[in-house]
Amino acid sequence: MTLNRRIFTVAVAACTLALGSGAALAQSYPTKPISLVVPFSAGGPTDIVARTLAATMGKSLGQTVVVENRAGAGGTIAAAFVGKAPADGYTFLIHHNGMATAPALYRKLAYNPVTDFEHVGNVVDVPMTLVARKDMAAKNLPELIAYVKANKDKVNLANAGLGAVSHLCGTLFQQAIGTDLTTIPFQGTGPAMNALLGGQVDLLCDQTTNTVAQIKAGTVKLYGVTTKQRIKALPDAPTLAEGGLKDFEVTVWHGVYAPKGTPAAVLQKFGDAMREALKDPAFAQRMAELGGEISPASRQTGDGQRAWLVAEVDKWGKAIRAAGQFAD
Repeated sequence: MTLNRRIFTVAVAACTLALGSGAALAQSYPTKPISLVVPFSAGGPTDIVARTLAATMGKSLGQTVVVENRAGAGGTIAAAFVGKAPADGYTFLIHHNGMATAPALYRKLAYNPVTDFEHVGNVVDVPMTLVARKDMAAKNLPELIAYVKANKDKVNLANAGLGAVSHLCGTLFQQAIGTDLTTIPFQGTGPAMNALLGGQVDLLCDQTTNTVAQIKAGTVKLYGVTTKQRIKALPDAPTLAEGGLKDFEVTVWHGVYAPKGTPAAVLQKFGDAMREALKDPAFAQRMAELGGEISPASRQTGDGQRAWLVAEVDKWGKAIRAAGQFAD
């Protein structure tokens, strides 16, 4: 056998062994609980999506998917943690638009969201709502805008922390009305919502997964949703565009990621379980009740998510750089 033929034979044998090992790994995976890391506090909107998804996925995986909250720094602490975690298929990250905004917001980011992770797919798209403490006097959005402009030194705006989507939504709101407000960052929208309920803050831009129940209970006052069209979960709620803020649109998308180098066979099995969960009627119904919609099939794959993320990094990067705001 010539040298070239021997090299070719060894290479083919190595590939065959690798494929066989991958198939065997996929068949046995998972053999223990899987961690799904959430970059925000328990009780917040992303946490609600994560826990509902984890419970549904556990059925088909035959293992518990444990939600682990690692809040702080606009989600970058959790993302960096997962990026450095063992690439064995037992640690995943669920994150929202913050994965796309971090490169522009943080000048010393410890990871590249596009190249330093394996992409599993997007799961749920959620609109946002502009809400206020329940005793806010303004009856509608035009009245609220007039009140805010006249009392800008007295009105404050809560968010889930610098870099969170609630922060970005609040920033867009201030830009849209041409008024700067005092902003108060919290460690997640759960604490921010609690402060709103207690009357310690005036306004909050938050996902429907965290606000629908409060809106229906009358514990907060709603001024509009951030989508182009009205949503099924709140059919009587006007859009912010209807209230005079033209072209105001913010939708929160949630995606799942794995550490770079996670075996393809494991990613496939986990991804298949995720996509199966998205087809579960109970999961879809729960998301619909909270105003969320299942992400399009084109974004439920790793390739589709990666392409979407690249476009979102570019879109948000331009907006953030134009505003000249940084989180570090």
